[in-house]
Amino acid sequence: MTAQDRAHVDAQYGLLTTIAAEAEVSLSTVSKVVHRRRDVAASTRARVEELLARYGYVRVWEQDASAPRQIVAVFRDLSGPFTLEVVRGIVDAAGALGVDVITGTTSRRSISQWLEECLALRAKGMIIVISMLTEEDQRRIVEQQLPVVLIDPLSSPTLDIPSIGVTNWSGARDAVQHLLGLGHTRIGMVAGRSHSLAGAARLHGYRAALEEAGIAYDPAIVRSTDFDFDEALVASLQVMASTEPPTAFFAASDAQALGVLEAARQYGLSVPRDLAVMSFDDTLVAAMACPPLSAVRQPFEELGHEATRVLLQLAEGRPPASLRVELATELVLRTSTATPRHLARK
Repeated sequence: MTAQDRAHVDAQYGLLTTIAAEAEVSLSTVSKVVHRRRDVAASTRARVEELLARYGYVRVWEQDASAPRQIVAVFRDLSGPFTLEVVRGIVDAAGALGVDVITGTTSRRSISQWLEECLALRAKGMIIVISMLTEEDQRRIVEQQLPVVLIDPLSSPTLDIPSIGVTNWSGARDAVQHLLGLGHTRIGMVAGRSHSLAGAARLHGYRAALEEAGIAYDPAIVRSTDFDFDEALVASLQVMASTEPPTAFFAASDAQALGVLEAARQYGLSVPRDLAVMSFDDTLVAAMACPPLSAVRQPFEELGHEATRVLLQLAEGRPPASLRVELATELVLRTSTATPRHLARK
């Protein structure tokens, strides 16, 4: 952020602070009026609007119409297949709406710094993908009514910040039920980390499907890793070396499923004859794997469109109908899953 940009941001923030003091209301109330929230008394709204007009405050969406419409999309990294699919979904959706997308990561710049950059760029708002927000970041977003939408946050927002995700629990349950339907009763899992909302929900869906089938959960054939190829490879080899290895694996992401496939290759197992493998995500790499992966498909295009739509709605001062949106997943069956070999012989 340049010195000029910082001065502009400080001036805007200072102006709203001045108006809050003069109107004898909180900064949060002034922000609600600025963004035309309905939960402000009519008399208070009128007093704040009069001060906004007197001081010449211009709302973001009332600024020069010739200025480019842009949003900021921030990711933890841009290395995995999931991230690339989400980027594509956001860029495609924004492009259809005539909006440019500035992308970045939190590897060198914090969420707090990106919030400042978003203000300096006078962007419509920011989409944050798979990141952890500090309490201070959340407080600032809510108090200043910054247009922010989360996709698959690592933890539930403690304040009123909208988030978009998918039906992780039911998608995982469907995947494991498919393996059970093929005749597998010894099903391992490479799960996500417990601090990840999506990872935890997929593990719970896995456990629910087993419980419904009357199969006890066995922690010996479950490993939690990042949504990462290398960690999944190591974890899968450990499980395959157990005294009673599984005949099927459910991986919480495509990257982890690729790790399972490589572990099977190194262990001399044929997929799906010796080991069935089911994934979650269905990014482009799922269909390119050898063999192509059966997977729970996330609607990436719809994720990007919904996040962009909600963000632009917030930027126009219209709160979303719901703070949490979950989009439906679907099962895509390919050749990485089959009946267990001991049953196929019968």
